[in-house]
Amino acid sequence: MHRFSRLGWPGAVRPWVASALGLAAFICIHASAQTAPDAEAAASKQEQARLADTDTLLALTTEGSILYAQDAVKLSGYQYCSQAVALAEAGEFRQSVRAASKALHLANATNDPNLRALANRDLAIVYSYSGQLEKAEEFAREALKYPARDPKLVIGPAHKVIGDVLTRRGDYAGAVQSYDTALAGSSERYAPLVQSSLVNALIEAGDAPRARQLLGSLPPAKDAPLAAQLDRTRARLLLAENKPAEARDLYRQLTTRQVGTDTEYYRLWAWDGVARSEVALGQKQAAADAVGRALGGIDAVRARFRSEEFKMGLFSDLQSVFERAVGLYSDVGDARQAFEVSERSRSRALLDAVRGRAQVSAEAVSTVDLATLQRTLRPDERVLQFHALPDRLQVWVVSASDIRSHSIAVKRDELTELVEVFRNSVVRGRRTAIANADKLGAALLGPLGLAAGQRLVVVPHGPLHYLPFQALRLDGRYVIETHPVSVAPSMSIAVQLAQRSPTVDSALTAFGNPRIEDKYDLPGSEAEVKELARLFPRNNVYMGAAATKTQFRDVASRAPLMHVAAHAEADQIDPLYSRILLANENGKQNFLEAHEIIGLPMQRTALVTLSACESGLGRITQGDEVLGFTRSFLSAGTSSLISSLWPVADDATAVLMSTLYGELAKGRDVQQAMQAGQLAVLKDPKMSHPFFWAPFNLIGNWRLKVGSPA
Repeated sequence: MHRFSRLGWPGAVRPWVASALGLAAFICIHASAQTAPDAEAAASKQEQARLADTDTLLALTTEGSILYAQDAVKLSGYQYCSQAVALAEAGEFRQSVRAASKALHLANATNDPNLRALANRDLAIVYSYSGQLEKAEEFAREALKYPARDPKLVIGPAHKVIGDVLTRRGDYAGAVQSYDTALAGSSERYAPLVQSSLVNALIEAGDAPRARQLLGSLPPAKDAPLAAQLDRTRARLLLAENKPAEARDLYRQLTTRQVGTDTEYYRLWAWDGVARSEVALGQKQAAADAVGRALGGIDAVRARFRSEEFKMGLFSDLQSVFERAVGLYSDVGDARQAFEVSERSRSRALLDAVRGRAQVSAEAVSTVDLATLQRTLRPDERVLQFHALPDRLQVWVVSASDIRSHSIAVKRDELTELVEVFRNSVVRGRRTAIANADKLGAALLGPLGLAAGQRLVVVPHGPLHYLPFQALRLDGRYVIETHPVSVAPSMSIAVQLAQRSPTVDSALTAFGNPRIEDKYDLPGSEAEVKELARLFPRNNVYMGAAATKTQFRDVASRAPLMHVAAHAEADQIDPLYSRILLANENGKQNFLEAHEIIGLPMQRTALVTLSACESGLGRITQGDEVLGFTRSFLSAGTSSLISSLWPVADDATAVLMSTLYGELAKGRDVQQAMQAGQLAVLKDPKMSHPFFWAPFNLIGNWRLKVGSPA
């Protein structure tokens, strides 16, 4: 965890990061003050700090020491390793890392190389499961450095993790080589899992003959789920051998197979296989029908982590089924169905991320159909919904009476790079940001036929969550100059939020500079909270030692406007463990974690602004928005959120916020007020670069109005 420095722009800079909060809840998270010679150097220092903060070997060993000291019942290092494996296979990734960290600490304390090898092996496995590929490879290679008492317990699993990483990176030849090494060093019990992974890598690598030979040598499956997985692999091999009709027949057989409590899950993948076979046969309508059958049963599929698929090298992702459906329905001209599948993908991604580990309301995962959405929209409102597919970007423009579908020829990997280049040029204050804004605006928005003055609700996808749409340019002008702009994680969520009470009471609850220890003090945040409190005579302010998690939980249900100025930390391995650092209680640090926020009753909270260095970004999951604080506050009932995508300048923020709240006081809705605030900064020649005025996003209820402060 770290505090970010202020950047070297005119005026001080503070790292505002907004999550999907609500308009009546205003959360701000501040950083400490330092200076940097220029924005380029500051951006570089910020990136170095971010990297230094990640789960390094040293950091995990240190954390393991602290956690071990706190354990009332202390286990042996090998017991912690067993615990780490069990937690990883249950999908409890952060808890698994913590158990392995305690094993790592004990390995160092006792100078036990065997335990070091096993602890690093377990860390490699959990990071692989969670999709943190660089970390997985790093810990796998670390495990191989130590002499293990039984080398097969380390060599096979470590090289298999490396093979899994390479497979997911698309380096199939490298993966085959790693799996071969793993197979040579595996125990008799572990070898079949490596062989299964090797078969799937050989299929992807185009070596169908060897894949067929190896698949034929595998022992018969002893249970129904394993048999179903192997038959899926056989059907995949038939497709790779250019035998789509035979593959389709085998997949169809699998649609009728009973596989215990997970029958619907395997049936879904069987219908998806039928769809892929029909595509190979050139039958797109039949493929669309089959993928529709796949999605028809998806609500009955339990949301849980399936470690057995990782063990077999399948890496199944339900979002790939949604992607296939979006592409196929678009190809056959069914824009409504494609749009609604895109919506369903977002709610399913939330379910899969939470997996029953937190209470999620039915409203948070429900979806609305196109007709319901259109009845909600006003004549001047347009929804721009994006879905980044592997081979293109699909976009829908929805009005009260129409839906238009557009396919933009940019691959997802290319889109990721374009967004990254643009963001870097903005955050570093480069003049090229203007040209990049023209280029991206023409590519992403130019084909959509938008008319000046239309109010835009953008539903981003994948890398587009990192893109400030207000800073794109069309016909030589920034989008914000011609359109009020807001963002929504999904239109289903946005519609539900917009249908809530249109006006909220102007009573402020603020938390500032929670007292932890000297190095975490944020004196600037106290001034921020006091200034904001002056705008709202009806306020409850909690500073220093009073800014506790207990107090936060107590007031959350009755705080229409909330402002929190504190440190925050986004958890990349498990977004539900992202946390806000609040004041110590009973002599101990007390964090408010994202999974706890989900369960808070915040239906009466209209606006939240969470401001911290990119804490609102969290981790993008395929098919949904950033998970972490964003979804947590919205799922808890918060109506709107103001969030930031990068650190911002104090001078610019003062202008933006004073204008924003001034416009809200005049009775304008928050989307118009946000536009006015951004334009007020943009019009100052010293702050006309997007770095100053574009970082804040309005997320959620774009129609919200706030009662006038005195």
